[in-house]
Amino acid sequence: MFFNPQYLVYALPGLLLALLAQWHVRSTFSRFAKVPTARHVNGLQAANILMSSNGLSHIGVNGIAGELTDHYDPRDKTISLSDSSSQNSIASVAVVAHELGHAQQDAEGYMPLKLRGAIVPAVQIGGWVGPLLFFAGLFIGITQLAWLGVLAFGLTTVFALVTLPVEFDASSRAMRMLESSGILAANELGSARSVLNAAALTYVAAALQSILTMLYYVTLLSGGSRRRN
Repeated sequence: MFFNPQYLVYALPGLLLALLAQWHVRSTFSRFAKVPTARHVNGLQAANILMSSNGLSHIGVNGIAGELTDHYDPRDKTISLSDSSSQNSIASVAVVAHELGHAQQDAEGYMPLKLRGAIVPAVQIGGWVGPLLFFAGLFIGITQLAWLGVLAFGLTTVFALVTLPVEFDASSRAMRMLESSGILAANELGSARSVLNAAALTYVAAALQSILTMLYYVTLLSGGSRRRN
């Protein structure tokens, strides 16, 4: 009842892209994490320089364990930098600049960032309640309940789609900050862009997975409705 071979048609493309994206971001980061910056600036030093030169001195800086766990939290205006940010590398500088791109978005009231933050609580609920309602509706034959599940899960799709402009814009801001600051030499900017582009692919994969899951749910419901008619 709950497994349909048709699911593989919808799930596999997104899954394969997600695996490719994870491999690509890890391999790209690992590659440029081994390349020191010509000006001997690590991620933490880059953060201080960029915050000072871009009106972000109010941002707090915290440490966080792990690799590629860096993030900006608009709730308390802090940027958390992973262990790798203490390294002198093009990769660490690029990642830090990206997170400060989010801080700049927050300071300027960038609407997609505000929208993403506003729907987070609903997404956290809809992401796990939606599939439960959907399959429960299918199992007991209440189509309206199943559609309610689709709508609840749809919030995760909205979140994934809103995330795309947020992340792409943060990377664009990061590159502008790096270009104007002189932290990286001109021939290093392309490498930093490669790191950011690789990370962006993971968000594209997440959006595709969510869209395809939605399509699968809708296809099941539409097919069931046609059979009953």
